[in-house]
Amino acid sequence: MHRSHQDCIHEHACVRCSLLRPDPAQRGRLVEIHDILLDRIAEAEQGGRLGEIEGLRVSLAGAQSKIDQIVSASEGRPVPLGMPKPRPATT
Repeated sequence: MHRSHQDCIHEHACVRCSLLRPDPAQRGRLVEIHDILLDRIAEAEQGGRLGEIEGLRVSLAGAQSKIDQIVSASEGRPVPLGMPKPRPATT
């Protein structure tokens, strides 16, 4: 099945979202996204597209984090949620 560019953008937003808790049934798709991102980073490096590389690396780190969360949950380990950041005071 062909995936549109819009689907790709949506998936990048999801893997970057720290609030999204991954569904263990989606581990295979996350691994696929991870592998695709590695390929895209290599292509961007070969093409000298330095600005694109940074965004892809952020998405790659997010995908790896989601995979790690699934593994931790499946092993019964607690999933770190991180510390909330205080909002700046508004006047």
